[in-house]
Amino acid sequence: VHSSRSALSEEAPTSLRLSWTSSSAMPSSAAISSAVAALPTWLSSSPAARAMSLAREGVSLVRTARGKEALEATAEDIRKATGAKVIAVAGDITTPEGRAQALKACPQPDILVNNAGGPPPGDFRNWSREDWIKALEANMLTPIELIKTVVDGMIARGFGRIVNITSSAVKAPIAELGLSNGARSGLTGFVAGLSRAVAQHNVTINNLLPGPFDTDRLRSNMEFNAKKLGKTAAELAKQRADANPAKRFGTVEEFGDACAFLCSAPAGYIVGQNLLLDGGAFPGTF
Repeated sequence: VHSSRSALSEEAPTSLRLSWTSSSAMPSSAAISSAVAALPTWLSSSPAARAMSLAREGVSLVRTARGKEALEATAEDIRKATGAKVIAVAGDITTPEGRAQALKACPQPDILVNNAGGPPPGDFRNWSREDWIKALEANMLTPIELIKTVVDGMIARGFGRIVNITSSAVKAPIAELGLSNGARSGLTGFVAGLSRAVAQHNVTINNLLPGPFDTDRLRSNMEFNAKKLGKTAAELAKQRADANPAKRFGTVEEFGDACAFLCSAPAGYIVGQNLLLDGGAFPGTF
């Protein structure tokens, strides 16, 4: 989760942040400089890239994840690379205690980026009720709880950006990722309604749907499927990359920059959308 207390313009950040309620009040040059962000997340290369992209735009960050050492190491890398203020809060964001810790460090975020590691792949016949509940807690209920906590403050201040990182599987379900397909689709349905209710207050809620990006998650899925197919993970990765219209996997930097744009002031007319970043893999017209 990235939470950003953001001064959205270099010229007059605070006053603009409080007064941007219509397009006429928003200069076209405004972006997200001097913002503050809180990010409950699972550690991987992709969340770190999103944090880096926001930090380069002047956003102060609060990041939370379970692994304290890796979390702090990533925070230090971002500080050194950008000079941004980064607060690392170790905790489990799927618990009330973990959410309270993160929001204590950034109680009035202007930007919230919800990102949870996806449930493991498998056969639905082997999943227990507990497996389903864990998937729903991480990929649906926790983001909703965080949105509930911060959205009214955003409305009161006249600015807010909420981005949920879901999956391309929301649009094109992947059989072995049934836990993810179900939980993330539930979050998507919830956001579809709420986003339109809060848009008039210059608060936007959107979803980013990553396709095949070069991340730890992709590599673990490749290993899972390679074993079933009698291939090596490297062979399967090349096959999948060649099958993509872009002939490659996405980079975490590309994904981070797309996320940063949705968090910016110029993205204020993008509401309730599911932005698919997959190199053209989804074959639909709409």
